[in-house]
Amino acid sequence: MNEFLFLVFALFVGALLGVFFFAGLWWTVRKIESTKHVALLLLGSMLLRTCIVILGFYFILGDNWQRLVAGLLGFVSARIIVTRLTRTDKQSKPYLRKAGHES
Repeated sequence: MNEFLFLVFALFVGALLGVFFFAGLWWTVRKIESTKHVALLLLGSMLLRTCIVILGFYFILGDNWQRLVAGLLGFVSARIIVTRLTRTDKQSKPYLRKAGHES
C-alpha cells in the first residue's frame, strides 16, 4: 500500500513538473513579440525550465524506476492537457487552413 502512494505521488509530481515546463514554454512563446532580446529569452527560459524539471525528476523521482515511469506518465499527461488548454481556434481546425476555407 505504501508503494502505491509513492507511485501516485510520483504521478502527481510529474504532472506538476510537466505543467511548469509546458506552461513556461507557452509563456515564453507569447513574450517573443514584446522583447528585444529574443535569443536570450528563449535560451534562458529553456535552461531554467529544463534544469528545474531534471532536478525534480532526480531528487524526487530518481531512486526507483517505477516512480520515474509514473512521473514520466504525469509529465506527458500534463503536456497533452496544457497543449489543449492553450490551443487557439485557428489551431483547433487545421483542416480548414489546408483547404483554404478559413473564416
